[in-house]
Amino acid sequence: MDNHGGHMGQGRTRDSQARRDAVTVEIGYALCSALFLAVVVFGVVAGPALAFELSDSVQGVLVAAGAVLGAALFTVRVVSVLIRFAHENDGTGGTQPSQPGRTNPDS
Repeated sequence: MDNHGGHMGQGRTRDSQARRDAVTVEIGYALCSALFLAVVVFGVVAGPALAFELSDSVQGVLVAAGAVLGAALFTVRVVSVLIRFAHENDGTGGTQPSQPGRTNPDS
């Protein structure tokens, strides 16, 4: 009987490792997607200042606006991805992912 207790502990260890791995992947995804978004937004806003001959004040405003907007969107993206991940994995995520082969009893 004691041998079965060790297996349950290993299962919990694997589950907790899988959960840590999932959190790590989600953090990486949040950071990479947010960085991509921030770079694109910065490029769109500040790009004309860097590509065309504009006055120094206009260039400064566009670069500053691009940096501020990029940083703000970076933060919003990271927070929203991580909140969504936490919400989906806390057991109160609402809808279940689709399960192929199963039908809805109300259909």
